[in-house]
Amino acid sequence: MASPPDPPAGPLVVQPLKRRCCAECGAGPLPLLALEGGEPRCLDCADLGHLVYLPRGDTALTRRAREGSGLSAVVVRFHRRRGRYERQGVLVEETALARAEERCLADAEARARRRVRDAPRRAAEDVRFTAAFAAEIHRLFPGCPLDRAHAIAAHASVRGSGRVGRSAAGRALSKSAVTAAVTAAVRHTATPYDELLMSGVPRGEARRRIAAAVQSTLRAWREP
Repeated sequence: MASPPDPPAGPLVVQPLKRRCCAECGAGPLPLLALEGGEPRCLDCADLGHLVYLPRGDTALTRRAREGSGLSAVVVRFHRRRGRYERQGVLVEETALARAEERCLADAEARARRRVRDAPRRAAEDVRFTAAFAAEIHRLFPGCPLDRAHAIAAHASVRGSGRVGRSAAGRALSKSAVTAAVTAAVRHTATPYDELLMSGVPRGEARRRIAAAVQSTLRAWREP
């Protein structure tokens, strides 16, 4: 076994890739072990048996559990392909974990109440922004039917969607962002682009095939 890295603070515990037994009591195979003098020790022999395992994933929970735990340990496992040890979680005192879970739950409930309070305001903002986006579409593409302009704006400006309407340029109603939203809508709704992708045509080639149809529609929509 390669030597694991030094932990940032406190004991280090390893998830072994091979079957290992405790050099002190003989227990094994060990799902988790501590290395002392290069020899594996089970958690009980390493005086860590009273700790509970908290897998990685929830940063706030992990931070709070470690802060409230008088003794904690970092759990790592060797990644063969990357050639390094990677953190898998921590061992903390059970009472500290319980307190941390209560604090995180309270935070989650507070955030939920805040979302409920803010929902009407966000909804009104979304309605105003979608209307402004649709108006800008109609200004740049006066030939675009009004219902299509509103449909494109509503799709592009969904909160949290990551679409162009929610980008910085989209929120600023820049010409490039609005044009990109209209172009994407034409591509997906007025050409066989999606069918080409589903049939296995590479994206670049599919775009090349429908480019003329897209530009024809955009030119028509730019006319009053």
